[in-house]
Amino acid sequence: MQEVNHVAATETTFDGVRVRFDSDRTVPELYDALLADVGTHPVPINDIAAQHADWASYEHAVEQYVGPHGFMLFATFDHGAWIGKAGIDRRVLRVIVGNPLIAITMLRHDITAGLFAPVELLLTEEDGDRSALTYVRPSSLMVVEPNPPLLEAALALDEKLAAMAESVTAG
Repeated sequence: MQEVNHVAATETTFDGVRVRFDSDRTVPELYDALLADVGTHPVPINDIAAQHADWASYEHAVEQYVGPHGFMLFATFDHGAWIGKAGIDRRVLRVIVGNPLIAITMLRHDITAGLFAPVELLLTEEDGDRSALTYVRPSSLMVVEPNPPLLEAALALDEKLAAMAESVTAG
Protein backbone atom coordinates (compact mmCIF):
# COMPACT_ATOMS: atom_id res chain seq x y z
CA MET A 1 0.00 0.00 0.00
CA GLN A 2 1.27 3.47 -0.93
CA GLU A 3 1.59 6.01 1.85
CA VAL A 4 0.13 9.45 1.16
CA ASN A 5 1.45 12.55 2.87
CA HIS A 6 -1.17 15.19 3.54
CA VAL A 7 -0.08 18.75 3.93
CA ALA A 8 -2.21 20.87 6.21
CA ALA A 9 -3.51 24.07 4.67
CA THR A 10 -3.97 27.24 6.62
CA GLU A 11 -6.78 29.65 5.87
CA THR A 12 -7.03 33.36 6.54
CA THR A 13 -10.39 35.06 6.14
CA PHE A 14 -10.45 38.68 5.06
CA ASP A 15 -12.83 41.19 3.50
CA GLY A 16 -12.13 42.70 0.10
CA VAL A 17 -13.53 46.13 -0.77
CA ARG A 18 -14.92 46.52 -4.29
CA VAL A 19 -14.60 50.02 -5.79
CA ARG A 20 -16.64 51.17 -8.79
CA PHE A 21 -16.27 54.34 -10.85
CA ASP A 22 -19.22 55.04 -13.15
CA SER A 23 -18.54 56.83 -16.41
CA ASP A 24 -20.46 58.58 -19.16
CA ARG A 25 -17.96 57.10 -21.61
CA THR A 26 -18.70 54.03 -23.68
CA VAL A 27 -16.59 50.95 -22.98
CA PRO A 28 -14.40 51.57 -26.07
CA GLU A 29 -13.89 55.20 -25.01
CA LEU A 30 -13.07 54.13 -21.45
CA TYR A 31 -10.67 51.47 -22.73
CA ASP A 32 -8.95 54.02 -24.98
CA ALA A 33 -8.63 56.45 -22.05
CA LEU A 34 -7.14 53.70 -19.90
CA LEU A 35 -4.67 52.67 -22.62
CA ALA A 36 -3.68 56.32 -23.07
CA ASP A 37 -2.64 56.19 -19.40
CA VAL A 38 -1.03 52.73 -19.10
CA GLY A 39 0.23 52.15 -22.65
CA THR A 40 -1.16 50.19 -25.55
CA HIS A 41 1.08 47.13 -25.41
CA PRO A 42 1.70 44.77 -22.47
CA VAL A 43 5.09 45.39 -20.89
CA PRO A 44 7.31 42.28 -20.86
CA ILE A 45 8.63 42.78 -17.32
CA ASN A 46 10.12 39.27 -17.11
CA ASP A 47 12.01 39.75 -20.38
CA ILE A 48 13.28 43.08 -19.10
CA ALA A 49 14.39 41.39 -15.87
CA ALA A 50 16.32 38.76 -17.86
CA GLN A 51 18.23 41.54 -19.63
CA HIS A 52 19.38 43.32 -16.44
CA ALA A 53 21.67 41.94 -13.76
CA ASP A 54 20.76 44.28 -10.90
CA TRP A 55 17.83 46.22 -9.47
CA ALA A 56 19.11 49.66 -10.47
CA SER A 57 19.39 48.80 -14.16
CA TYR A 58 16.05 46.94 -14.09
CA GLU A 59 14.39 49.90 -12.42
CA HIS A 60 15.80 52.26 -15.03
CA ALA A 61 14.57 50.04 -17.88
CA VAL A 62 11.07 49.69 -16.40
CA GLU A 63 10.64 53.41 -15.69
CA GLN A 64 10.28 54.19 -19.40
CA TYR A 65 6.98 52.24 -19.50
CA VAL A 66 5.34 53.92 -16.52
CA GLY A 67 2.27 56.00 -17.37
CA PRO A 68 1.28 59.34 -15.83
CA HIS A 69 -0.48 57.69 -12.86
CA GLY A 70 2.33 55.20 -12.24
CA PHE A 71 0.97 52.11 -14.02
CA MET A 72 1.66 50.07 -17.12
CA LEU A 73 -0.34 47.51 -19.06
CA PHE A 74 0.31 43.83 -18.36
CA ALA A 75 -2.61 42.02 -20.04
CA THR A 76 -6.18 42.24 -21.27
CA PHE A 77 -8.97 39.67 -21.42
CA ASP A 78 -12.08 40.36 -23.49
CA HIS A 79 -14.89 38.57 -21.67
CA GLY A 80 -17.33 40.24 -24.06
CA ALA A 81 -15.88 38.15 -26.89
CA TRP A 82 -17.23 34.92 -25.42
CA ILE A 83 -20.05 35.68 -22.96
CA GLY A 84 -22.40 36.48 -25.85
CA LYS A 85 -22.42 32.77 -26.63
CA ALA A 86 -24.08 32.27 -23.23
CA GLY A 87 -26.67 34.94 -23.92
CA ILE A 88 -25.00 37.86 -22.15
CA ASP A 89 -24.85 40.78 -24.55
CA ARG A 90 -22.48 43.24 -22.84
CA ARG A 91 -18.99 44.55 -23.37
CA VAL A 92 -16.74 43.40 -20.54
CA LEU A 93 -12.96 43.81 -20.47
CA ARG A 94 -10.61 42.66 -17.73
CA VAL A 95 -7.40 44.67 -17.72
CA ILE A 96 -4.32 43.90 -15.64
CA VAL A 97 -2.20 46.94 -14.75
CA GLY A 98 0.65 47.42 -12.35
CA ASN A 99 4.19 48.51 -11.79
CA PRO A 100 6.95 46.34 -10.32
CA LEU A 101 8.50 49.48 -8.83
CA ILE A 102 5.32 49.97 -6.79
CA ALA A 103 4.84 46.24 -6.12
CA ILE A 104 8.28 45.93 -4.52
CA THR A 105 7.28 48.50 -1.89
CA MET A 106 4.73 45.94 -0.64
CA LEU A 107 6.47 42.65 -1.38
CA ARG A 108 9.40 43.77 0.78
CA HIS A 109 7.05 43.64 3.76
CA ASP A 110 5.02 40.55 2.81
CA ILE A 111 5.87 38.45 -0.22
CA THR A 112 2.29 37.12 -0.32
CA ALA A 113 1.10 40.60 -1.31
CA GLY A 114 2.27 39.44 -4.75
CA LEU A 115 -0.93 37.41 -4.96
CA PHE A 116 -2.72 40.70 -5.65
CA ALA A 117 -0.10 42.57 -7.64
CA PRO A 118 -0.56 43.51 -10.40
CA VAL A 119 -4.07 44.93 -10.08
CA GLU A 120 -7.12 43.72 -11.97
CA LEU A 121 -9.65 46.17 -13.40
CA LEU A 122 -12.99 45.33 -14.97
CA LEU A 123 -14.49 47.65 -17.58
CA THR A 124 -18.19 46.97 -18.06
CA GLU A 125 -20.91 48.23 -20.35
CA GLU A 126 -23.77 49.70 -18.34
CA ASP A 127 -27.23 51.00 -19.31
CA GLY A 128 -27.20 53.06 -22.47
CA ASP A 129 -23.78 54.18 -23.59
CA ARG A 130 -22.39 54.33 -20.07
CA SER A 131 -19.63 52.23 -18.56
CA ALA A 132 -17.99 51.45 -15.24
CA LEU A 133 -14.50 50.65 -14.03
CA THR A 134 -14.44 48.26 -11.05
CA TYR A 135 -11.59 46.84 -8.98
CA VAL A 136 -10.96 45.49 -5.52
CA ARG A 137 -9.04 47.94 -3.33
CA PRO A 138 -5.52 46.45 -3.15
CA SER A 139 -4.98 47.19 0.55
CA SER A 140 -8.13 45.22 1.41
CA LEU A 141 -6.60 42.16 -0.27
CA MET A 142 -2.94 42.52 0.68
CA VAL A 143 -3.06 43.50 4.33
CA VAL A 144 -4.76 40.62 6.13
CA GLU A 145 -2.68 40.70 9.33
CA PRO A 146 -1.18 43.63 11.27
CA ASN A 147 1.76 44.93 9.23
CA PRO A 148 2.12 48.74 9.38
CA PRO A 149 4.83 49.08 6.68
CA LEU A 150 2.79 46.94 4.27
CA LEU A 151 -0.36 48.89 5.08
CA GLU A 152 1.39 52.19 4.38
CA ALA A 153 2.66 50.97 1.00
CA ALA A 154 -0.70 49.41 0.08
CA LEU A 155 -2.60 52.60 0.98
CA ALA A 156 -0.26 54.55 -1.31
CA LEU A 157 -1.16 52.10 -4.09
CA ASP A 158 -4.87 52.56 -3.30
CA GLU A 159 -4.49 56.31 -3.77
CA LYS A 160 -2.63 55.98 -7.07
CA LEU A 161 -5.17 53.51 -8.41
CA ALA A 162 -8.15 55.66 -7.39
CA ALA A 163 -6.55 58.73 -9.02
CA MET A 164 -6.06 56.83 -12.28
CA ALA A 165 -9.60 55.39 -12.18
CA GLU A 166 -11.08 58.84 -11.56
CA SER A 167 -9.05 60.32 -14.39
CA VAL A 168 -9.91 57.74 -17.05
CA THR A 169 -13.60 57.54 -16.16
CA ALA A 170 -14.08 61.31 -16.29
CA GLY A 171 -15.27 62.63 -19.57
